[in-house]
Amino acid sequence: MSIEIRNITKCYGRQKALDSVSFSIQKGELAGFLGPNGAGKSTLMKIITGYIQASEGEVLVNDSLVSVTNVGIRKDIGYLPEHNPLYTELYVKEYLEVTAGFYRLKNKKQRVAEMVELTGLGDEQHKKIKALSKGYRQRVGLAQALIHDPSVLILDEPTTGLDPNQLDEIRNLIKEISREKTVMLSTHIMQEVEAICKRVLIIHNGKIVADGGVKELKGGSIKKNREIIVEFDKNIDKRRLRGIKGVASVNFENGRWHIESISKADIRPEIFRFAVDNNLIILGMQEKQLSLENVFQRLTR
Repeated sequence: MSIEIRNITKCYGRQKALDSVSFSIQKGELAGFLGPNGAGKSTLMKIITGYIQASEGEVLVNDSLVSVTNVGIRKDIGYLPEHNPLYTELYVKEYLEVTAGFYRLKNKKQRVAEMVELTGLGDEQHKKIKALSKGYRQRVGLAQALIHDPSVLILDEPTTGLDPNQLDEIRNLIKEISREKTVMLSTHIMQEVEAICKRVLIIHNGKIVADGGVKELKGGSIKKNREIIVEFDKNIDKRRLRGIKGVASVNFENGRWHIESISKADIRPEIFRFAVDNNLIILGMQEKQLSLENVFQRLTR
């Protein structure tokens, strides 16, 4: 197991930023970490990396306890914070050599060359960091987080402020990296999570409110009812549809009926029976699927 979070609580005075958070991320897993501003995402990531200490609970990385005093564990962790702190007066290659020196790497020049190639910085390596675009600065940040070859990678909003092309490039780079490393990715971009993550954790008010696969969450594991979209061949009175067993509400939109159930029970068989009894032909019927954004909004509003 790469990351294990055990009942982590963090308080700033009377404010509780994290409240008994527990979960684990397995080796080789790419997990998306979502939550509104102030939910506790960055605080938890700083605790996982040993940057700050939790008020209660413990974090283990590769079965070793993480703390602000356990400097040795940091060789296993790569961290790209939300506000990428770079020495902008240094050249890209120079900065990566300095970073490699922090970790006392014996093969420093070779490792810098490998990171330059991996992150696509070949044409930029002899430029000063201040001359780089936002996208390339993020590449430099990823390179410094990876230079010591950590088994765990923590990325806090790695694609903030990127244009669509830069976003696609960084997204593909993260996917490539995740083939060999455990990656925890915090972001506000739902499409990004859907594109590259198989698992999603959602935090709200310092508590984990959802943890599961992307398909599982979108499929309705958090829904209290189901919505069926139906198109009939004839007009029909709304009140008659409301009379179908198990129906909670009915709305007509763009030529189709949106029929919501009272519970998670499947009401499609009842709709079929209704159509047969009333000599109606069903031209189309499908269950409405939630988007990840819908799930996020339902859990964090």
